[in-house]
Formats: sequence, structure tokens, C-alpha cells
Amino acid sequence: MKNRQKLILQAIINEFIQTAQPVGSKTILVSYNFDVSAATVRNEMAKLEKEGLITQPHTSAGRIPTDLGYRVFVNDIMDFEKVKEQAKDTILDIQNQFKKNKLKRKVQEAVSILSNATTNVGFATLPESRTFYLGLSNVLKKPEFLSDPMQASQVVEVLENNDNFLQILSSLDISDQLEIFIGQENLLEQIQSCAMLIGRYKIDDYEGFIGILGPKRMNYPYNSVILQEVLNLINSETNE
Repeated sequence: MKNRQKLILQAIINEFIQTAQPVGSKTILVSYNFDVSAATVRNEMAKLEKEGLITQPHTSAGRIPTDLGYRVFVNDIMDFEKVKEQAKDTILDIQNQFKKNKLKRKVQEAVSILSNATTNVGFATLPESRTFYLGLSNVLKKPEFLSDPMQASQVVEVLENNDNFLQILSSLDISDQLEIFIGQENLLEQIQSCAMLIGRYKIDDYEGFIGILGPKRMNYPYNSVILQEVLNLINSETNE
């Protein structure tokens, strides 16, 4: 196939991809700046049709690619590097979204492990500026909350008020060591019936908080060990 024919086939396929309409010679001349006459384009299109690369679906209509035309386009004409450069912003968005989704899955799995292992609420902050938590039913079944529905409802309110809870977590000065906030040490009055264990994690370029929320009557040594191990696992995966 001559180079001009390849260019015309490429123009027909590109235009058809965009419009889903048969492509005529005038469209090719105007839109793709071929430095030839309309008669020359029509002649080349006739050759492409004869070779089975394009077809005319209706009388006096433009042409559309055939399966063979698409195959030649894919095998011999597509310029992957050029398209990759054109799509670099989209590719960057995809890469960032993939990283975020991968991060979310890791953190959500970690929160699930915390919740199941400690029978308390496991929570963590995520890149899209929200907190993710599991195990609320664990806490609401504890005796202190069964006997005091008001305290239980306050815990629910804090967890559901994402912005406020996130703001409080962000204000905490937590280093690489776990921090434990017991009762009135908690900055939110509604959860001063509880204790919180919090650590800071880092995955790629994102830093967040992960922790445990439960009654003051929790097993502090055990829960601290579990939270530290989850943090170790997150960090070790990050560094692989």
C-alpha cells in the first residue's frame, strides 16, 4: 500500500471513529489537509475499496472501514507513541486513580483486620478526604453502650460526621509512635466515653491515620500490639 493510501485510510478511520458517519472525499480534504485534488482522493479511495479496506454502505455516500481495513490500521498504521503523547494527561489520571484505588483497598483491608481482631471500631483516613470505618456493631454490643443508648448514639454521630472527625484527626500531633487517647483526653466530647488508639501510616506519597475506637474498658496492650502489626504490614508492603 502506498503511503498516500495509508494516510487516507487513516483519515477515514479516524473520522469514522469520531462521527460514526460515512466519510467522503471532501471531508478528508478539508479536515486532514491533503495537498492533492479531490479527484486524486476519490481515486485512492476507489483503490482502497477495491482492496477491501473500505466500503460504501449506501449509494452516493462516503466510505467506512471494513474489518480488513481496521486490521491494516492496527497492524501497520497506528502510531502508539504519538497517541501515547496525546493521551499523556489521561494516562496520568489513570495512573493516579489506580494508585488511589490500590491504596484504598490496602487501607480498607487493614481496617477490616483491626475491627475483626479487636472487636472494636477500626477506622482510617483515605485520600479523598474521608474516613472509612468498620465494626460499629462490635462497639454497640458492648455492655457500657447497651446500658447507655445516648453514649452509643454519640459514637455513631461522630463517625458519621465525616468532616468533623477528619478535622480532629488532622489536628492531632502524631509521630511514628502509636498514641492512646483515653476518655476526656479525646478532643471530641461525644466520644469521651471511649478510648482511641491511633497511628500514622504512609503509602507512596499519601500519609494518613489508622486506629481503633472502643470503650475505655478495652484491652490496651493487646489492641496496641494489633494496631502496630497492621501498621508494620502496611509499611512493609509499601516498601516492596
